[in-house]
Amino acid sequence: MLPALFGLAVMTGAGGALAQGAYPTRPVRVVIPYAPGGSSDAIARILGQQLSAKHKQQFVIDNRPGAAGSLGREIVARAAPDGYTLLIGDAPHTINVHVLRHVPYDPIRDFTAITLLASAPQALVINPGLPMQNLREFVAAVSAAPGKYNYGSGGNGSITQLAAELFKQSARLSITHVPYKSVGIATADVLAGQMHMAFPTLPGVVTHVRGGRLRALGISSLKRSAALPEVPTFEEGGVANVIVANWFGLFTPARLPAGLLATLHGITLDALNAPDVRAKLGNLSLDIITQTPQAFDAFLKQELEKWGKVVKAAGIRAE
Repeated sequence: MLPALFGLAVMTGAGGALAQGAYPTRPVRVVIPYAPGGSSDAIARILGQQLSAKHKQQFVIDNRPGAAGSLGREIVARAAPDGYTLLIGDAPHTINVHVLRHVPYDPIRDFTAITLLASAPQALVINPGLPMQNLREFVAAVSAAPGKYNYGSGGNGSITQLAAELFKQSARLSITHVPYKSVGIATADVLAGQMHMAFPTLPGVVTHVRGGRLRALGISSLKRSAALPEVPTFEEGGVANVIVANWFGLFTPARLPAGLLATLHGITLDALNAPDVRAKLGNLSLDIITQTPQAFDAFLKQELEKWGKVVKAAGIRAE
């Protein structure tokens, strides 16, 4: 367990002390396994702009959506390990292998893990027309009416479903799953009173919670979020062991030379330490966090094991 990941932002020392060699000497491709507009895309563009300005080479964003992110990940897994093809990965990196029928790469062996970049917890949000004012009232009401309440997710096998299923397993609740094409559509139905609840990633609902259009009952981190400090963690609300985040990390293909790994890790930490980058990511309600490549690799293995158990217990299979 890495407690800092799901709590307050953590920054390590400046990467400039690491040897950086001559890299980069030509444009670098940064693959985003989703369409433009999401958090992965925003992080890539913020970092890419900083890295391009600092190193006088373009960090080119390449959006490759498809197959729940597997298409973009496969492109990176099959690329040359020369530092010129990068991936912004997220939580599905360690989830898809458990829920998709075929994943054309190994999430650990086919990649070099460089560092975590940022994370954001999931939030349990309900329509404010429901009577529950806090998590304990919610658990009591749902426990008293098994199967009566439903939650919307971004689809079978999504982080929003797995967060909900982990919560259900921990609280021993019976809540009906309704998959949507995206968590945004599911959340819109919660706003409209057509769905009881959802478990979206926090940045997507901060504005609605602040405006009173949604009621947030808890978040899936060890510490409260600076974006919504009044919302307790699940642990504070009486439901333990629900630690979930949509994290974002930097990868390259496997077998990256050690010297180049040190260089990439160093310049990435330098970029994340830039005040402008920190401000922009903070405005997106993201917690900045970095790790050594070894710690990031260990974290990925923990995530892979955790989600395998949740998926098996819930019988989840993506469509």
